[in-house]
Amino acid sequence: MYAALWRLLPGPWWVRLLILLALVAAVLYGLFFHVFPWVSPLVTPGEVDLE
Repeated sequence: MYAALWRLLPGPWWVRLLILLALVAAVLYGLFFHVFPWVSPLVTPGEVDLE
C-alpha cells in the first residue's frame, strides 16, 4: 500500500517526502482537533474494570 502511494506521488523523492509529511500533518490535525474531541464524550475510561 505504501509503495503504491509512493509511486502515485509526483516529483523526485524529496518532493514526495514533503507531500507525505504534509499529508501526515493534515491527518493528525484532523484527528486531534476534530475526531478525538467528537469521540471523547462517547468514551468513558472510568468504566474500565480489570479483574
